[in-house]
Amino acid sequence: MRAVIVFESMFGATEKVARAIAGGLSVSVGAEVVNVDDAPSDLTGVELLVVGGPTHVHGMSRAATRKSAADQVAYEVRSRTGIREWLNSLESLPPGLAFAAFDTRIDKPRVFTGAASLGVTKRLDRLGGRAAAPAESFFVGTGSIDAGPEPGELARAEAWGAALGAAVRRTVA
Repeated sequence: MRAVIVFESMFGATEKVARAIAGGLSVSVGAEVVNVDDAPSDLTGVELLVVGGPTHVHGMSRAATRKSAADQVAYEVRSRTGIREWLNSLESLPPGLAFAAFDTRIDKPRVFTGAASLGVTKRLDRLGGRAAAPAESFFVGTGSIDAGPEPGELARAEAWGAALGAAVRRTVA
């Protein structure tokens, strides 16, 4: 089974979560982790697509929110483009492609923060994908702009990846 994890990350937290998810998936399947800047437009042969990014202003980032985030640090951010733009560039998904979506956000009720993963799920569903798991949020620190994942979140991401891999394995077997 081929799994691809596409992530958008400004300061590295979402990339760390994506790599932890890949670690969990590796129990069942191998997973390729790809920055959205290098994400494929042809998903032929992919059996599981996992897409994640940071939550900006209640949803997926936009050019203006990425610029605002980048202006807050003195180093280059990890992703130059966003998952919104990548998803918009896809015409369709291979029939029945299983997918899962995740995001990173602060640990506050979703009604106050929003969740980028919900928008990702809607778009992948419209493109013909099949949700393999509900959208998931992983929490990042608020101490500084690049605080990284909260304690325990990488372990939770790895466990989510393992559960996702096992669920998809059962449906494909």
